[in-house]
Amino acid sequence: MTTSEILKRLHAEFGDDGVVLDGSETLDQFVLVPSTEVVPICEFLYHEPDLFFDSLSCLSGVDHSSDSDSMEVVYHLRSMVHIHQVIIKTIVPKESPRLFTVEHLWKAANWHEREIYDLYGVVFDNHSDLRRILLPDDWQGHPMRKDYQEPDMYRGMKVPY
Repeated sequence: MTTSEILKRLHAEFGDDGVVLDGSETLDQFVLVPSTEVVPICEFLYHEPDLFFDSLSCLSGVDHSSDSDSMEVVYHLRSMVHIHQVIIKTIVPKESPRLFTVEHLWKAANWHEREIYDLYGVVFDNHSDLRRILLPDDWQGHPMRKDYQEPDMYRGMKVPY
């Protein structure tokens, strides 16, 4: 099943308001969805028998610019049964970014969401264990954001090596 065919299924189920196909200039097309629709759309993609996206192969945050007031969260889904894939993107504001977790669908989301929380500051509501995964608990800021300012010192140690 192609990304365009998957988009048609999503439009039939959720309407076409805010759910659009993009990426025609890139190698991989993706479906851009409103942040409030991520969980219902992921649940649909997981539970529909002829779609059955049983694998979350990657979940990542993207901050394109320090001038922008938003970031992206990108879900790479794959069906091992039907051998098709789709990329779902959503946009969250940099100021208080929040999404609901999808770990109830894919257990791999647990660590992916923790990494995005740690490095980008996106809060995943209803996550079972949302805490830093790479940096110490008392680290200030989110280092993958383009506007991040690296501290000079951390616990008495010089940070930039």
